[in-house]
Amino acid sequence: MEAMSEIAEDTLRELRETFRSGRTRSVAWRKTQLSALRELIRDNEEKIFEGLYQDLGKHPIEAYRDEVGVLIKSINYALSNLDKWVATKKGKLPLLLFPARGELVPEPLGVVLIFASWNYPISLALEPVIGAIAAGNTVVLKPSDQSPACSSIIAKTIPQYMDPEAIRIIEGGAQISEILLQHKWDKIFFTGSPQVGRAVMTAAAKHLTPVTLELGGKCPVILDSLSNPSDLKVAIKRIVSGKWGPCSGQACIGVDYMLVEEKFAPTVIELLKKTIKKFYTESPKDANCIARIVNKKHFKRVQNLLKEPLVEASIVHGGSLDEEKLFIEPIVLLNPPLDSAIMNEEIFGPLLPVITLKNIQESIEFINTRPKPLTIYAFTKDENFKKKILSETSSGGVTFNDVLIQFICDTLPFGGVGSSGFGRYHGKFSFDTFSHEKAVFQGGFFPELEPRYPPWNNFKMKFIRLAYDLDYFGLVLLLLGLKRY
Repeated sequence: MEAMSEIAEDTLRELRETFRSGRTRSVAWRKTQLSALRELIRDNEEKIFEGLYQDLGKHPIEAYRDEVGVLIKSINYALSNLDKWVATKKGKLPLLLFPARGELVPEPLGVVLIFASWNYPISLALEPVIGAIAAGNTVVLKPSDQSPACSSIIAKTIPQYMDPEAIRIIEGGAQISEILLQHKWDKIFFTGSPQVGRAVMTAAAKHLTPVTLELGGKCPVILDSLSNPSDLKVAIKRIVSGKWGPCSGQACIGVDYMLVEEKFAPTVIELLKKTIKKFYTESPKDANCIARIVNKKHFKRVQNLLKEPLVEASIVHGGSLDEEKLFIEPIVLLNPPLDSAIMNEEIFGPLLPVITLKNIQESIEFINTRPKPLTIYAFTKDENFKKKILSETSSGGVTFNDVLIQFICDTLPFGGVGSSGFGRYHGKFSFDTFSHEKAVFQGGFFPELEPRYPPWNNFKMKFIRLAYDLDYFGLVLLLLGLKRY
């Protein structure tokens, strides 16, 4: 414990020295580090695939899509836009203050601490690092100990490719996390569960450290009664891939449950069954297209969600669990009890409850009676219904007629609201998350506005009133003695 504390203190001190040296503020340094990170990912692609398979059983295509390709895309975007992001921006000032000018100058925050999650142990570790480096910070990255193979890959390769005096990796479990949180950082970025997020925020509050929390929650998908059969098939394909495609449902933005109209449910259930079999065959365990559960603890947690008698009775597809291989096949449930754990905890696994409503418009009230989700998905062509979803619900984001695709859009921010988290990143939003936009006022010595100084009189009061109203014509009349005060 004492040795780990010393490591944390020494690392923090050395990174502060690096930051104070000014080296990381150089745009050239930032680009060099980002390019090195891109090279690291490309050179070690096969090792990353192997690590993701060991930790989570991910297929190489899933691994490239969600962990490798997405990072290369983000780095390319940052490199293409960095000069524009770091540039000083003009701040518009009132004419009254001429010839003064205003500026907005982005500056790095300093030494930042990043906690990564186990479900996307490469991309959710390195995506925030891209933003932190682009903004000119020094970084401590704490990979998840629940994905040990990927944690080891990161710890071994980062020092070989990137500046070891500015980017450090500290491995370990909850104990090292607690030690790291005892220290003062200039920013903490956390991806994980709300329970641990609360602990991170509590620790950060002691030092008034700003925090970004990327949490999760129960993301619903609303499926309206689509009249065109081909539209419905596309919707079901996207929902199935958005539920079981991302790490077997172990994803914060994955579909948690579905809302459909009662009369529409039989058709939806049959299409779900057919699509699951088409994507993952009659034997999903042998198809090698679905990731496994990360460990026995999480396997038991998901298994326990199904143990309530009324929940088990609601299963309409699937139900096979293999504890030895940590595999749970896709399971669809129809109307499990709303007071059951499966409908009140984030599932984070391959279980899809389908909840029926008399009218799809009731989905808005259903969602609003629960904590704010990270994302609301809705498949509908009804423009008025879309407007109602946008205006009457609150969530980190809303995606219409697709699932998950918003995550790869660099021009859209990713983040939660309320219990699903706060703060946002991706693209320029990552740069902003790890930057402080400093306001700069460049004043001159002429002209001098005497009404700003005492002793006070009616003329000065009138001048200040007109100035705040930006009434320049009135000010001219006042100064010429043509306006009463």
